[in-house]
Amino acid sequence: MKQIIKLTVNDQEYELAVEPNLTLLDLLRYDLGLTGTKKGCDEGDCGACTVIMDGRAVSSCLILAVQANGRKILTIEGVETEGGLHPIQQAFVENGAIQCGFCTPGMILSAKALLDRNPHPDEQEIRTAISGNLCRCTGYQKIVEAIEEVSEKGS
Repeated sequence: MKQIIKLTVNDQEYELAVEPNLTLLDLLRYDLGLTGTKKGCDEGDCGACTVIMDGRAVSSCLILAVQANGRKILTIEGVETEGGLHPIQQAFVENGAIQCGFCTPGMILSAKALLDRNPHPDEQEIRTAISGNLCRCTGYQKIVEAIEEVSEKGS
């Protein structure tokens, strides 16, 4: 039996009827067409599905859509600013922190959640914040450097 939920995604309000077993990930990708949130392991291990919910980076594959009722969600599609790329996105590009790009949306959202609550993290705090995001291409160093650059400049 479907349930009505209301949530805000990328500053847009939605009211939807959802099945009780629908994940937030599937709601974002298939119901709202926000495919920047990637479907990786579907078990909360890879971080490809990371979004920011009420200021915290979360694995959207582990959250039921009904649990997002009344919540504020930010996906990679909502990160870009009116002036173009968000400073975190720009730093990823400039520092070569993107290779295949599959992990990039989750990495950027994990970095944004960190920098929003701690604008000047040290390297260990950065590594801890992105530890739930697997990258098979970069070796992480360039990702860490990109986040450090934004931290130094201020986001």
